[in-house]
Amino acid sequence: MAEPFRNLLNPALVSTAAAHLQRVDSRFAVRRFVALASDGLDALEMKARAMQICDALEATLPADFDAAASLIEAALAPPVRGGQMASPSQGELGLAGWILWPAGEFIARRGLGNPERALAALHAITQRFTAEFAIRPFIVAHPALAFATLQHWTTDPSHHVRRLVSEGSRPRLPWGLQLKALVADPSPTLPLLAALQDDASEYVRRSVANHLNDIAKDHPALVADWLETHLAGATPARRALLRHASRTLVKRGDVRVLQAWGIGRPLRGGVTLALSSGRISVGDSFVISVQLSSRAARSQALAIDYAVHHVKADGSTTPKVFKGWTVELPGHGRIDLAKTHSMRAVTTRRYHPGRHTVALQINGRVEAEADFILELAS
Repeated sequence: MAEPFRNLLNPALVSTAAAHLQRVDSRFAVRRFVALASDGLDALEMKARAMQICDALEATLPADFDAAASLIEAALAPPVRGGQMASPSQGELGLAGWILWPAGEFIARRGLGNPERALAALHAITQRFTAEFAIRPFIVAHPALAFATLQHWTTDPSHHVRRLVSEGSRPRLPWGLQLKALVADPSPTLPLLAALQDDASEYVRRSVANHLNDIAKDHPALVADWLETHLAGATPARRALLRHASRTLVKRGDVRVLQAWGIGRPLRGGVTLALSSGRISVGDSFVISVQLSSRAARSQALAIDYAVHHVKADGSTTPKVFKGWTVELPGHGRIDLAKTHSMRAVTTRRYHPGRHTVALQINGRVEAEADFILELAS
């Protein structure tokens, strides 16, 4: 069994961090920090562990913020040059990796009154871990300074810093403070994304794609505009970015986005949808079989997804769209497709018994449906 994710923050890591902080300041209260940070740590979940370690930093670092930030910076390991995360060996050289989540939280808590100094500290931290959570309070409290700093960082030599520009300003970053002003109006981040969408680092470009996908959830027309502007003549790397950024809108069947990718026309032909069983128990799987036939002389580019309309507790249904296939249907040709769909219980969804519908979407249009009865496992 894999080690629980929360154990990435553990008492041994706390002790190592304390040793690094004492190495650069012999007055650092090692025993108090370790006691406060480690007390009951094993019983806590991941974010709670980070917050408790941050509490311990607040209790033991210097009261003067500049002095505290300088101590953290002096204890840092060398910057991560390649890859995405610090290796375990980096932690032997100084603060690096997951212990810098609580360190970044400390900067966010204590640095709002001295934002220029705090942002400089986050610039250093993000090169050893990430500061995507810690920078968000500064975007809320000091937007003019934050966005001017982020614009400057778009040309930083470190791909970790450039990624922070996009990832830290994502409107709906998982685990992060939601940036409600950017959910309502994402326009302040668009110049940043434009500057980074052709970045040399795939790590940075992936973040830009996820950022655009965040925007698509609230402003689909804006992302459709972006595609129409930036897809023509795009390099393969930019096309890959834009395709990943389009994933939510492709699943939704957004007509403009589908047309931008050349898959906006209705299917010219026939489709048959079949399920391997009409009765499914929670925990089981079933096979979705699709047969396509063309009535067109030319080949057709087809984006095929399917939605499962799950029954809710009150008897109503709500659809969840799943990725299917992207195919070229030959002129007057035929394609047979199949995919296994699992009804295994997951923490993010509770299943209810009843009639569920599978709706097949081709180029954004529902072309066929089939039903199954979901039963609770005995």
